Amino acid sequence: MLNWFMKLILQYAETVLFVDTNASSLSGTDEVINIASVAIYSIITVVGMIGNGLVIYVTGFKMKTTVNSVWFLNLALADFLFTAFLIFTTISLAQHHLWPFGPFMCKLNKFVTVVSMFASIFFLTAISMDRCLSTWVVVWAQNKRTVCKAKLISVIIWVLAAVCSIPYAVLIQTDKNGYCNYTDDESTHKKVWILSLFRLIMGFAIPFVVIFFCYVAIGVRAGRLHGVRKRRSRRIIFSIIIAFFLCWLPFHIVQLIDIIDPSTQHMAISYIAGPLTVSLAFLNSCLNPILYVFMCDEFQKKLKKSICFVLESALAEDQLSYMSSRSLSSHLSRISRKSGSVTPMEIENKATSLNATECKVFINEASEMLSID
Repeated sequence: MLNWFMKLILQYAETVLFVDTNASSLSGTDEVINIASVAIYSIITVVGMIGNGLVIYVTGFKMKTTVNSVWFLNLALADFLFTAFLIFTTISLAQHHLWPFGPFMCKLNKFVTVVSMFASIFFLTAISMDRCLSTWVVVWAQNKRTVCKAKLISVIIWVLAAVCSIPYAVLIQTDKNGYCNYTDDESTHKKVWILSLFRLIMGFAIPFVVIFFCYVAIGVRAGRLHGVRKRRSRRIIFSIIIAFFLCWLPFHIVQLIDIIDPSTQHMAISYIAGPLTVSLAFLNSCLNPILYVFMCDEFQKKLKKSICFVLESALAEDQLSYMSSRSLSSHLSRISRKSGSVTPMEIENKATSLNATECKVFINEASEMLSID
């Protein structure tokens, strides 16, 4: 049974991940994979930080605090940390896995990355369960679903994610060659094997089952809708399940290869496919704002209002300055003809140092002087 399962994984790696398991071909593709991974990590970092930063800004400062906004804010915080600390991994990967940031940052980077991963997945699970309950138990949700409970659950999720991540930070360290990795002894290998299995169960298997059944239940409920809303609900549900499955499954398959049989051939698969599967896992943090937040009508309205407000303010200020300068120049020309006490050059120099509001005051004062004359 185990051999059959390993053959199935190897076939998946060779056909789906396009990995050549021949060890002699690894040296030629190593540099290509490394450069591609650095480029992909950089794009994910930029897109993830911008997308999740917008979600944090809108849900934290622009939207009314609701249960959904609490979920989306914490999910965005987890994904933002996840992509922000990817910068250190990208720099290390660009230097062929050398770690130039010291032992403390080695442990901190591992801890924050794993905390963010668990927190993001736990919040996705909580959002799925919350939506399922809100869809099927409407009266109960209206009475029991409060912001305080959502905040309390969010704190519990962060604490649980931190507890799950502590062993990873304890085991990892920088070696004498300057690599941030687990030590290569049998005791540590067994612990890493247990942690990898734990991450597979807690970080993928259980959340995926919960998310799948929750959205199937939501889909059944949404089947009673008609027209555009029905099609839109099914499209969003299908996208969420497929995105989570495709982003995390290859990563855990490669982890399974390392756990079950760390032979030379299987390690070759892990060495080549590892960075690509990690890229897919990181990509989920970029997709979360799009799938869970940007499709929300209220969020879109708040975001459009915020962007439009910034643009309108900038344009209004420029327009005011332009109109004020024109009206001021016309007033100054009349003042210079009426009064000889102030030269046109002095007035012009004074006008250029004023902003739009001061220009209005100056115009009014000039007009009073004109009427007095």
